[in-house]
Amino acid sequence: MNKKIALYLLITVLLATVSFAEAQGTPKVARIGFFVGGFAPAYASRIAAFRQGLHELGYVEGKNIVVEYRYGERKEERFPELAAELVHLKVDVIVTSSTSGVLAAKKATTTIPIVLAGVSDPVGTGLVASLARPGGNVTGLSLLAPELSGKRLELLKEAFPRISRVAVLQDPDNIANTLSFRETEAVAHALKVQVQSLAVQTPSDFEKAFSAITRGRADALITIRTPLTYSNLRGIVEFAAKNRLPAMYPDREFVDAGGLMTYGPVGEDLHRRAATYVDKILKGARPADLPVEQPMKFELVINMKTANQTGLAIPADVLARADKMIK
Repeated sequence: MNKKIALYLLITVLLATVSFAEAQGTPKVARIGFFVGGFAPAYASRIAAFRQGLHELGYVEGKNIVVEYRYGERKEERFPELAAELVHLKVDVIVTSSTSGVLAAKKATTTIPIVLAGVSDPVGTGLVASLARPGGNVTGLSLLAPELSGKRLELLKEAFPRISRVAVLQDPDNIANTLSFRETEAVAHALKVQVQSLAVQTPSDFEKAFSAITRGRADALITIRTPLTYSNLRGIVEFAAKNRLPAMYPDREFVDAGGLMTYGPVGEDLHRRAATYVDKILKGARPADLPVEQPMKFELVINMKTANQTGLAIPADVLARADKMIK
């Protein structure tokens, strides 16, 4: 064999061997799409919990994992576009805590796994076939939203026994809201409380709803979770305080903004647990085979500063059950 050809072949084999060894020694960098419906600051603690969960499982951003963050900023019309962006980036997994976000992601892809970091009733909203066997490309954690809606009314009635007419802000076209409102109605019937349903589907609906609450002489208020109620949370909180209405909200953000009470799952815990789903999927598990889990940690948060400013007295036994109080 010609010496030049032999030398060429030897060099080629050596380069191929080195390239193969380098490829084998370089771990794959997984790409995660993290998609939420609100603004970044509101999710800071939950994102930190998600990152911590990943870190505990051996993932380090920029080293063996990259997270693409997308924020809907409470504009549902943008959700399909943001979901499509993540699909275009060919992420390995999409993580979201918004029912509307999941629906947008499901329309954008039927193959990329989608992990729920706490979503309202995934079975009732049609996101999964069942909790035990989700099927399809969606799995994760449920919020138990319908059941919790009834529990919130029970707590509100316990804190303010004299209430008899409760206004409920909701979006009747949102399937998750519909399920939650039905549960609220069922509990209201058992408690002999009248429910006044107020539809809020556009920003202009809030003033109409507030006027209807005043005319209807509601003596308490419950807000059901939607991107729109989130984007108008300060207006809702201010209306309740101005009218000295005992109010129960779906999430801690409302109480941090001056709302009176909230009861529900701890969002940070749900996001930390969502990291375990990401880990299992990256290691080869199929979303269809990973059961949907329910919340394990719940918290009752009461804003005592708001209670004192509005003159709303909360019984000592209810205060004793609070996990956190804002003073």
